[in-house]
Amino acid sequence: MTWFLYLLECNNGAYYAGITNNLESRFAAHVTGKGARYTRANPPIKIVASKSYQDRSSASVAEAQLKSLPRHKKLQYFDE
Repeated sequence: MTWFLYLLECNNGAYYAGITNNLESRFAAHVTGKGARYTRANPPIKIVASKSYQDRSSASVAEAQLKSLPRHKKLQYFDE
């Protein structure tokens, strides 16, 4: 099963990162307020970037790495 690391831009200008095995469904959940607590308070505007991984474990590792980066380097992570 393919897993995705994704980066959303929220209405307050902040980024939100997460992982999922169904990107469209997860984005819809965030938009309708059924996603994470953060995106309930700051609804996402768009998916800024995504990257696929072969399993949940590698996607989780990538998510932790992405979240540790400063904002100005988060988009560059998806180019690697």
